[in-house]
Amino acid sequence: MAPQTRGGGTLFPEVVIERDSESEETSSSEEEQEEHEEQVAEEKDDENMGAGAEASTSTKKPITISLKKVCKVCKRPGHEAGFKGATYIDCPMKPCFLCKTPGHTTLTCPHRVAMEFGVVPATSRGCSSSLDYVFERQLGCRVPAMKTSFSIPNQVHCAVIRYHSRRVTCLEFHPTNNHILLSGDKKGQLGVWDFRKVHERTVYGNIHSCILNNMKFSPTNDGTLYGASSDGTISCTDLETGISMSLMNLNPSGWQEIDIERTGLYLLMFENINVLYSHYILEKGKFAWRLSLLVLLFQIGPSTWRMIYGLDVNFDRGLLLGADNFGFLYIADMRSNNVIGKPTLIHKKGSKVTGLHCHPLQPDLLLSCGNDHFARVWDMRMVEAKSSIYDLSHNRVVNSAYFSPRSGSKILTTSQDNRIRVWDSIFGNLDSPSREIVHSHDFNRHLTPFRAEWDPKDTSESLVVVGRYISENYDGIALHPIDFIDINTGQLIAEVMDPNITTISPVNKLHPRDDVLASGSSRSIFIWRPKEEFESKQPDDKRKIVLCGKNDNKRKGKFEDDSDDDFGGGKHGSKSLNAKKLPLTSKPHGSKRIY
Repeated sequence: MAPQTRGGGTLFPEVVIERDSESEETSSSEEEQEEHEEQVAEEKDDENMGAGAEASTSTKKPITISLKKVCKVCKRPGHEAGFKGATYIDCPMKPCFLCKTPGHTTLTCPHRVAMEFGVVPATSRGCSSSLDYVFERQLGCRVPAMKTSFSIPNQVHCAVIRYHSRRVTCLEFHPTNNHILLSGDKKGQLGVWDFRKVHERTVYGNIHSCILNNMKFSPTNDGTLYGASSDGTISCTDLETGISMSLMNLNPSGWQEIDIERTGLYLLMFENINVLYSHYILEKGKFAWRLSLLVLLFQIGPSTWRMIYGLDVNFDRGLLLGADNFGFLYIADMRSNNVIGKPTLIHKKGSKVTGLHCHPLQPDLLLSCGNDHFARVWDMRMVEAKSSIYDLSHNRVVNSAYFSPRSGSKILTTSQDNRIRVWDSIFGNLDSPSREIVHSHDFNRHLTPFRAEWDPKDTSESLVVVGRYISENYDGIALHPIDFIDINTGQLIAEVMDPNITTISPVNKLHPRDDVLASGSSRSIFIWRPKEEFESKQPDDKRKIVLCGKNDNKRKGKFEDDSDDDFGGGKHGSKSLNAKKLPLTSKPHGSKRIY
């Protein structure tokens, strides 16, 4: 099938990019070392090829060249798979990458043509009780059947390119200041950005030593932020001073330390390891213990480190909840900053708990999700192992699970099987979801997991936002849109994109009060606003985008380049295209980084 082009007449506004020359050079020495190693490897390969060429000339073996076109996926002739321009062509011998069913390819998948395909729309509210009956008879007939129109942020208002040194992992808006956005990255850094002034931003790099997975504000102090990290700690940070304290540490001995009981040795991994080998061999006197010691080192090392992923605040009870990669729930008192009780196993032992969410109105209800393919509803008054109220089954890993933001009556989950599931009522039948929406968010690696999130301003509790993994061909450019979906019908309300953002945007956050969308794409952060609102307020101004870090590296995309970042990593990721670059203008501005 020939490649299809979407948005044939799409017009993109002009962009002005301002370079921040005084900001920290985010390209580390590690990247330079990797480039040097690659050059050395290439030189060695050239030497080996030269030696091989001399050997081949001496033997003069015949060279056979096959002109048959073979599929790179299934290795069979007769068809091809891969990029054709900006469109990826599926292998017809494999199931559809989008809906996971055989018989068609991703290009012809009916769920890609119409996202609401196969979705049963939500029915109008029925008269399940006497109160509902009275309402429908006396008041319902006088209420017009109207639905608030959605205001979609569809144009980039401002951005900071390469804001973080590693990919963005989480975003959070300030609860009282409408123009403050907080962000976390894979390196554990915490960024504070005033996007109204664009250039005023601070990055704290001394809070965590590994991925910052989640952030929550203190309900009593909007200047205090709690953070959950893969280094096994929950931090409490003063945003004004950057001073942080640890409320919970699951690796008190150091998350890179190991304890070898057989020899009574205790030391850091990867340091003085040769001394350990010789000491161990000398004691045992057996050469065979070398291999067993290596296995022991790695079994006691990374596999036992505890990492915190899920985090939420129970305001009514004054509790801070965290969950780790072994399936346990931890509870801390925010008033005394002490851990309460013992950890409770809430998911399958050894499986990661990916998210926690407290009910907005009922403080006793807790929703969790994890790698064991379940989302579970708990009663906080009696949280014990295998005592969940409901177990919501999924086919694959559940990336996120949220109650609806206003009433809390609905549940929204995002799973790795390319499904967004919705339960319309937590008081009804939860054995199966009310509807399943097929959406592309199944990825391989080097990406922050996709999470469909509610619009907190939507009174109908029907609009969600989520990034898309599969790229689309927009006028010859492979772009990954951000989707706005009506979960009541499964319809795609809007897909927003920008020709300068060729990377994937898995992290998206809607503002709780303004029509603003924040998106994290690779190491960069973008602020979106509705196009009409932006043009009416600033008809003559151009969007301001700050470019941080070195600019002498070879870039795969227009703005981004990092092997650890959001370039897809798989067969449906973005392909670097020779698109026309927009003109850049430089203007120095300062930034603040604290380590």
